[in-house]
Amino acid sequence: MKLTKRESRLRRHQRVRAIISGTAERPRVCIFRSNKNISAQAIDDATGVTLFAVSSVKKDAAGKNHCNCATATELGKELGTKLKTAGIVSAVFDRNGYLYHGIVKAFAEALRSADEANHFNF
Repeated sequence: MKLTKRESRLRRHQRVRAIISGTAERPRVCIFRSNKNISAQAIDDATGVTLFAVSSVKKDAAGKNHCNCATATELGKELGTKLKTAGIVSAVFDRNGYLYHGIVKAFAEALRSADEANHFNF
């Protein structure tokens, strides 16, 4: 049988996760996007702890679609400032099996540009 888009994405995700992992000094930044919202978290895989998380799910804006490049840029900058204040200057980017295009690319570029003086490394 032919694989669905979701099954293909999950297979790509499993292949990549076998290779990359995050630490406390260099956490794994994992992004998830649904049809309505975007969320991302910085994860320390050594201890299995989420260090920071951002999401477009807001109680005051229920029913609206927040899965767009503008929201991804905003969330990337927000997570970048959280990591910068914690003293973390590099991370491993986990695109979670999604193509590096559109929303995922906007998030990653905003995360890199969160610190104008020295760009975030991953």
